[in-house]
Amino acid sequence: MDLSTLDITVIGGGIGGLTCALALRRRGASVTVLEQAQQITEVGAGIQVSPNGLRVIEALGLGGDLACRCVQGQAVSLRNGSTGAEVARLDLSRLPQDQRYFFVHRADLVDLLSATARAAGVQVRLLQRVDTLVPGNRPRIVLATGDCRETDLVIGADGIHSAVRPVLNAAQRPFFTGQVAWRCIVPNITGHPPHARVHMGPGRHIVTYPLRDGTLLNVVAVEERAQWAAESWSQKDDADNLRKAFAGFDAEVHQILSQANAPGVWGLFRHPVAARWHGPSVALLGDAAHPTLPFLAQGANMAMEDAWVLADALAQAPDKEVGLAAYQQRRKARVTRVIDAASKNARNYHLSPGPFRFAAHTALGVLSRVSPDKMLGRFDWLYGYDVTKAA
Repeated sequence: MDLSTLDITVIGGGIGGLTCALALRRRGASVTVLEQAQQITEVGAGIQVSPNGLRVIEALGLGGDLACRCVQGQAVSLRNGSTGAEVARLDLSRLPQDQRYFFVHRADLVDLLSATARAAGVQVRLLQRVDTLVPGNRPRIVLATGDCRETDLVIGADGIHSAVRPVLNAAQRPFFTGQVAWRCIVPNITGHPPHARVHMGPGRHIVTYPLRDGTLLNVVAVEERAQWAAESWSQKDDADNLRKAFAGFDAEVHQILSQANAPGVWGLFRHPVAARWHGPSVALLGDAAHPTLPFLAQGANMAMEDAWVLADALAQAPDKEVGLAAYQQRRKARVTRVIDAASKNARNYHLSPGPFRFAAHTALGVLSRVSPDKMLGRFDWLYGYDVTKAA
């Protein structure tokens, strides 16, 4: 299909939406991104770009630019939260030479994608909140201002509170997982190495890793609790609540959390994978189609994989609808597997003291020390997948 004949509108100017806009523009499409915020930006959060997501960035010609803005991860270290002792290690330095693992400030990746997309001819329009979407051969977008826009194809990359998803799917209420997460960025005062450290404890864990030139640390902390919090990244909490939740953890965690100030807090909810990712000239991408819990660090990576496959499926298809159907067929099984694996990790990180935890931690430790390649090989299905070559 000749994408140069299409006028495509992407709703959402985050990582998934911008990656999709750039991938489509590279194939000749005319693309406009509608973003409801007053500027394209992301603040206060890090992400892990694993080899599978990085392949999309590299295929778009941005691998070198991204490498200059991030820390290359050397390990994922699972640690005993109360003592700080390492339980097991995933040695990322043993990945094949063509696979790299980056710790990235989310704002840096968004800035790179936004600048590149604009330079390529993508139109980015801010303060564009979608009120209504009417699907059809030429979908009609009605904005909150009352303005209307017709286009050949609408792509909903507008996250878990998507305005596009309900157009294609019956409403389904997410359920609270019984877990609340905090996030913040603090100075790296502990000499934290280029590792993602997962400090595990009963009913809670905290993940830390360095950003940019290593002077900053990204912190994500999760606690099981009955009282739920809103599913919003904009809500702030008193840092003392975060420190109290991890009072029983080791000295390094205490040092890191002593720097926390007004961390973000949000409830973790499970959303079902959307049954329909596409309709008449409409498609869903990333969290709008398949939100995942953050315990495998794959949310942004799955959105970037989606973006590449959507553009590729359209380019290979004889028409839009065949391309959109191929996109869902190529993606659904993979994202479902990732979501299931992320959900299981939450349980593994929060084991209570006892024989089962002892056995699980001992087995992981022995495997990572005796056979580090086998330990890493458990993730071949995830990190070794190259969506830019798979069809």
